[in-house]
Amino acid sequence: MKCHVYLNFTFRLSWKSSCCCRNVRWFYFLWFRAKRRKMADKVLPQRIRDLVPESQAYMDLLAFERKLDQTIARKRMEIQEAIKKPIMQKRKLRIYISNTFTPSKPDGEEAEKVSSWELRVEGKLLEEPGKQKRKFSSFFKSLVIELDKELYGPDNHLVEWHRMPTTQETDGFQVKRPGDVNVKCTLLLMLDHQPPQYKLDPRLARLLGVHTQTRASIMQALWLYIKNNKLQDSHEKEYINCNRYFRQIFSCPRMRFSEIPMKLAGLLQHPDPIIINHIISVDPTDQKKTACYDIDVEVDDPLKAQMNSFLSSTTNQQEIATLEMKIHETIEYINQLKTERDFMLSFSNNPQEFIKDWLKSQSRDLKLMTDVSGNPEEERRTEFYEAPWVPEAVGRYVYSKVQQRRQELEQVLGIRLT
Repeated sequence: MKCHVYLNFTFRLSWKSSCCCRNVRWFYFLWFRAKRRKMADKVLPQRIRDLVPESQAYMDLLAFERKLDQTIARKRMEIQEAIKKPIMQKRKLRIYISNTFTPSKPDGEEAEKVSSWELRVEGKLLEEPGKQKRKFSSFFKSLVIELDKELYGPDNHLVEWHRMPTTQETDGFQVKRPGDVNVKCTLLLMLDHQPPQYKLDPRLARLLGVHTQTRASIMQALWLYIKNNKLQDSHEKEYINCNRYFRQIFSCPRMRFSEIPMKLAGLLQHPDPIIINHIISVDPTDQKKTACYDIDVEVDDPLKAQMNSFLSSTTNQQEIATLEMKIHETIEYINQLKTERDFMLSFSNNPQEFIKDWLKSQSRDLKLMTDVSGNPEEERRTEFYEAPWVPEAVGRYVYSKVQQRRQELEQVLGIRLT
């Protein structure tokens, strides 16, 4: 009975000390792992997969998740690279040009005694999908209205609007002038291309098949022409051997690749403006005559906003992170259950050997926790104290204690004992 109680008490004490030590170590282990989770943390150990064959379905899902993560990461990088480049689409901008005429009133105020007309230039995108409508003036870099020079003279026949850094966008333009006869006017609209576009020299345009394009597109077309016609020097790759067309255009028989941007700058011009001829009618029976013109403009593709929204969105990432944490916790709990199962299984197979091994391991753990030197397993037996060295060790211990008490007594009395 006493032996049973002693073993039970020892077993409980060892269990509690082991749990305490294991809990501390387990806490630091989890803390370090939580700093950086890896894919390996979600893998079930082979011993668990052998024990539960159905867990192979989870491993298949894990392999599929790894492939999916790689695909998403690759697509995200492609989207990031695509956003750096302009993503434009062509749309139709409908321009409305109308005018009203106000006849003179002899009996009215001073301003009403002279006939006048007012010209309006407005426009809007057809089938604009966005909720925020773009201002009409935002499509243009400049707008010039040229009136009949014979009617309004050389100083008053031009109306100009040019974009400035402080320009406020507007939905349209209005021009009001005195007059009671039909007026011929010409509208010059310069589109605001983003990125800027340039008109090529006619000779180079015919050679490359490009009329008005961005600088990057022109450089690409020029490189394709050089490559297709094998103008790059076979020995000195940085040089281009000009053919007869290049000699006429660039005025040199040979040039470096680094010289192309400088030579190309002299061949680039501003794009041609859009020219609209219109007649301002002052016929009293036609109070508001409207003319419509459709022009092609480039606007930001709505896909770009969706791509930006996808990259900046953190909702899915937070949800994925929460699920990842749950998976890690579940795997850790499964490993813990497997450890407990192995513990109980080894105890049920051979309780006597298990208790012996367990006590030895707990003795080592206790020694590490309390920093005790020696071998507690040997020290608890009577044979340990019958060894030849024990009397000498006891004598040395007693002598050290006597010397310690002697020094304490001398300090209290203030005298030296001889």
